[in-house]
Amino acid sequence: MREAPSTNQTGQDDFRALMAGFPTGVAVVTVVDADGSPRGITCSSVCSVTLAPPTLLVCVRNASPTLAAVLAAGRFTLNLLDHNARPTAELFASGDPRRFERAEWAIDGGACGPHLVRDAHSIADCLVSRADRVGDHTVVMGAVRRVLRRKSRRPLLYGLRRYSVWPEPHDPAPAPAPAGVADIAAPAAAGHHHRTALTAETASHRMS
Repeated sequence: MREAPSTNQTGQDDFRALMAGFPTGVAVVTVVDADGSPRGITCSSVCSVTLAPPTLLVCVRNASPTLAAVLAAGRFTLNLLDHNARPTAELFASGDPRRFERAEWAIDGGACGPHLVRDAHSIADCLVSRADRVGDHTVVMGAVRRVLRRKSRRPLLYGLRRYSVWPEPHDPAPAPAPAGVADIAAPAAAGHHHRTALTAETASHRMS
């Protein structure tokens, strides 16, 4: 019987190289903190958990002000970025404290955080159902309360330490949205509210 390979010698560089070979979509996690300021961070550590009830997870570094605001508010919004949104992914992965002044966003009564109406192909409003600290990150489970989708948008991808775009579909006609999934309102009708985020932060380890 062949022995399983030892994991004792695995370091951070090996782990980064491993996960770089697993391309993902790119998202921005957003929330409004207790004083009404928007916060957000780029994250590719996103995963579906279960359909019943609809639940997803995001992993955010423990020192993140966005994480602190998410845990305090008990809610967050997941903005899945479209193929034109690389500048927004890089903006929210930077330490720019004025990122929300440079992004187009909106928030309504049903939102759990700012919606990036120009840059997201899909948006999920989530309530925090569980949070577990693992090493230097926290895994946050989000019970999905609402999903919005924009038609005819392709996802932005990240892998091998670079961005890419989902290829054009062979069938130009987009599939209809599932029952209960609304389309994202056009930016002109969204009623934007712009504020300045107070604290700069960097992106999750998956984007490094």
